Amino acid sequence: MERDELECFLLLAEELHFGRTAERMRLSRARVSQLIQRTERRVGAPLFIRTSRRVGLTAVGRQLRADLEPHHRAIDAAVERAAATARGIDSVLHVGFANPLAGEIVMRATEALRVSHPGLAVEICEVPLGDPYGQLRKGEFDVQLTEFPVREDDLGGGPALLAEERVLAVASAHPLSARDSVSLEDLADVPLLTIEGELPDYWLEHHVPSRTPSGRPIGRGPGVTNMQEALMMVAGGKGAFLAPAHTGTYFTRPGVAYVPFTDAEPVGYGLVWRAGHGTGAIETFARTARDVARDVAQGDPRSVVPGAAVTPAAVTPAG
Repeated sequence: MERDELECFLLLAEELHFGRTAERMRLSRARVSQLIQRTERRVGAPLFIRTSRRVGLTAVGRQLRADLEPHHRAIDAAVERAAATARGIDSVLHVGFANPLAGEIVMRATEALRVSHPGLAVEICEVPLGDPYGQLRKGEFDVQLTEFPVREDDLGGGPALLAEERVLAVASAHPLSARDSVSLEDLADVPLLTIEGELPDYWLEHHVPSRTPSGRPIGRGPGVTNMQEALMMVAGGKGAFLAPAHTGTYFTRPGVAYVPFTDAEPVGYGLVWRAGHGTGAIETFARTARDVARDVAQGDPRSVVPGAAVTPAAVTPAG
């Protein structure tokens, strides 16, 4: 089995979406289909169920994924360790980030560590919207900077590093877009987009509440799996969604307005890792990220989130 076939199979088994798999591999959808078909011919059985609405693994596909995944991770780790040794690096830390603001903090912490700890290499990657803890649990990330709350028994971490106000992303044609601000009670007047994926109930309720504070039901719009899809739905009038304030800076789009809330609890951000898997490298990264987050919250001119209402935070630790 060739490496491109292996990687394509495992990525598609994770994403269950040919388009996202093609994007991650930087290939065309046709090439992804060719690689999967070649693997299926090699195995002698279908590995995926394909319909117009979904992609799923067959029983043979699930077995192959379970058998291949640990060996693939071990090979990648071995190659990475060899490359790190050749570069004079003692260890490699894989860090996930949940959104652009978290990504900015992770990037700046990485830059600082290149100077202060040249033996520690940091590799970063975005956390999928529809699977906020899956890659962390599988060991693909050592630590991730993510939105709170996090209430997973097998995950721990530190206190929130900073907090940010929330806004409502809504179609420019919707009456709420003309308001200077909105309240959580206004959510009864617009459906909220849902998020598809492996999501804890408390996490989904935090991002997509089902009722207003007074108990009025909040309608549900279509399900989305990523930010670009969500913005397209909002611009098309299919629904709205709650977002951190920096979203208006990073994701400007015709047809989408961002209206601040008067009463929504701010979003807290903190580092999370697998319980019992804290390391010296994670502690070093955490200290550096804390310094970077403080600078961002205090209005460091290098920050690219002007007007995002970012402040220092001290909320209940995750875990």
